[in-house]
Amino acid sequence: MGESVGVTVYWTPPRRFAGIGAVGAPVAMDTRPEQGGESSGPTPMETILMALAGCTGMDVAGILEKMRIPLTALTVSVSGERADTHPKVFTRIHIRYEAAGPELTYAQLERVVRLSQEKYCSISAMLRPAVPMTHEIVLAENEEARLAG
Repeated sequence: MGESVGVTVYWTPPRRFAGIGAVGAPVAMDTRPEQGGESSGPTPMETILMALAGCTGMDVAGILEKMRIPLTALTVSVSGERADTHPKVFTRIHIRYEAAGPELTYAQLERVVRLSQEKYCSISAMLRPAVPMTHEIVLAENEEARLAG
């Protein structure tokens, strides 16, 4: 059996929750005022997108490091479209990778992103069967952007 992972969230009225994982660093979640919250943190659905961005971003940075290709910048932006009716699940997710490095080529970045998406990112692997996902890769040095499936 694999590794066991757990988190705990603590309620702070009216709608805020502080989540704590194994490391103990709290993550605040809230909702918008029209839903009874105070917008003091990302919504739970936004935290899913953040988790996806963090997961795949860690993969990309780690794989490039192992390949000894230095990064000077990496930004992963994730957007999701939600259903109009409850439970308002994500119906589409788009990931935008923007990276820079003195020796980094578009082909290398594309290969590393595909490795993350197809092999390593567990959050992508969980979401992909339920939500169509696309990604975009931008090599910052020459502002070249290409859309990928």
